[in-house]
Amino acid sequence: MRAPDFTIYDMNRKVRSLKEFMGGKLVLAFFPGAFTSVCTHEMCTLRDDISKLEKLDAQVAGVSVNDPFSSKAFHDENMLPFTLLCDFKREAVKKYRVELQDFAGLKGYTVAKRSVFILDKDGVVRWKWVSDDPGIEPDYEEIRKQLEKLQ
Repeated sequence: MRAPDFTIYDMNRKVRSLKEFMGGKLVLAFFPGAFTSVCTHEMCTLRDDISKLEKLDAQVAGVSVNDPFSSKAFHDENMLPFTLLCDFKREAVKKYRVELQDFAGLKGYTVAKRSVFILDKDGVVRWKWVSDDPGIEPDYEEIRKQLEKLQ
């Protein structure tokens, strides 16, 4: 399946589209929210794995429904070496079908399900992992294995 395109802001308030990230492999990591404990651990694990991922010709982009201002603070505080995309209108989460309704018991608050999509250089989804439980993190070793398969 071809990855659905989207055009949303990044943490620097710059309009970005998915096609800007094509040309190599992409780890598109949706996460529920900046500054939450599990999301911080996930993004920092991807940060710590970035050299391994880059050796596999992959880049990372994180996607949450946070606004650019909180995303920028989260990005800077955790020294993330990759772009955070701000899907505050919930366009990408709808296109990728990763909407998590009523997050943390907050009626009407929709965030992204914790999920990972690996796209090849042509923008085709080659692997995906989606969790209905926001407390579960992806298998980081499996992400690397899936990227290796695309060599």
